[in-house]
Amino acid sequence: MQKRRLGQTDLSIAPLVLGGNVFGWTADEKTSFDLLDRFVGAGLNAIDTADSYSRWVPGNKGGESETIIGKWMKSRGNRDKVVVVTKVGSDMGQGRKDLSAAYIEKAIDGSLKRLQTDVVDLYLSHWPDPATPYEETLGAYEKLLAKGKVRHVGASNLDAGQLRAALDVASLRGLPRYAVLQPEYNLYDRASFDGPLRDLCMAEDIGVITYFSLAKGFLSGKYRSEADLGKSARGDDVKDYLNARGMRILAALDAVSARHSAKQADVALAWVIARPGVTAPIASATTLDQVDSLVRAASLKLNPDDIAELDSASA
Repeated sequence: MQKRRLGQTDLSIAPLVLGGNVFGWTADEKTSFDLLDRFVGAGLNAIDTADSYSRWVPGNKGGESETIIGKWMKSRGNRDKVVVVTKVGSDMGQGRKDLSAAYIEKAIDGSLKRLQTDVVDLYLSHWPDPATPYEETLGAYEKLLAKGKVRHVGASNLDAGQLRAALDVASLRGLPRYAVLQPEYNLYDRASFDGPLRDLCMAEDIGVITYFSLAKGFLSGKYRSEADLGKSARGDDVKDYLNARGMRILAALDAVSARHSAKQADVALAWVIARPGVTAPIASATTLDQVDSLVRAASLKLNPDDIAELDSASA
């Protein structure tokens, strides 16, 4: 599998990242191990998680996904073959989004323990924290980098103004800069990344790994009406996509996937992979068939006519 360099880091990843949000939620430990084995066995190498996954599940505390990934890497002895991305800053019971230095210092140790490793390859600020100055957050990351607890840092959910401000503080104070951004982006949800944010990432050579790359599953094509929403635990999240624009996008996906003898999800992910400024989309899976779809998407090459049809439908 051909790898792509992640921004200015020394990390090289396959053009598709496995989302770990389902581990400990809709995929139990055994299923998660099977999914991870299939993904890495196919030559893909990056896994995305967060300390808060999956705190939203009744009975969970957060950290379930990291714990499963850590057990899997330990049992397989393959830590050096996997690029691990995790995140900090979500509410884990402290009552707010928190990127304070004191919180980050404590949170990284929890993540390392759960992941059963001594270093995280890429550590992301999960959400903006208006209460904490960028200088404090980046200063905390400077210490983690110096201690060898993380290799690179980045951020998720920043707009162009916020990312520009963080980069300026890093430059002015001689602090680590965000090397990677994780924005929401897919064929349907394009507005927040296309434009100034993408331009900034490209100008600054910032790696981009997108989340909700299948629009919470809508772009798989299995949700065509409200009657389909009960097909999965995430069905209710898809309801807002069931409109005229969503149907146009699905029709275009149907046409392009038929030409390539591919699944709609394969094509939707291949479109993201082909977008200027994107290093790789993140997508999760709960079955081996879905992992196989991710693998196919990583090598599917869309032609200019395919891309034009998809762009037109999602305009």
